[in-house]
Amino acid sequence: MKKGIYLLFLIVKEKISIKVGSLGTITFSKGLYVYIGSAQNNLEKRIDRHLKKDKKIFWHIDYITTNPHTEIISVMYLENASKRLESTIACNLSKKFSKIKNFGATDDKTCNSHFFKLI
Repeated sequence: MKKGIYLLFLIVKEKISIKVGSLGTITFSKGLYVYIGSAQNNLEKRIDRHLKKDKKIFWHIDYITTNPHTEIISVMYLENASKRLESTIACNLSKKFSKIKNFGATDDKTCNSHFFKLI
C-alpha cells in the first residue's frame, strides 16, 4: 500500500449548482478544473474510488465526481509524496487560478482550497 498525492482533472460540461455539504450551494461554470488530494494508505484505491460515479458521498470532491454533468478526464499522481507537497501545489495553484474557497482543504492549515478552475 503506497501513500501519495494526486491531481484529478475534471470537465464540468455545463453550468451546475451543487450543494457541497457544509460549504452550501456552489455554482460551477462550464470548464476545466483540477482537484489535488492525498492518500495516506492506499493511493491506487483512493483514485479508483474517485473514478466511480456511484458511491457514498464522503469528501467535498464526491459532490462533483458523482454529478452526471462532470467527467474526470485525467489523473496524475506521485507515490510517496507528502501532504506538505500537496499543500505546496495547492498554494501555488491558488496564485494563478480561480479557487473554490475551503473546497477539499478542511485539513490544510496553509492553503484554503484544493479545487481550482483552469479554463
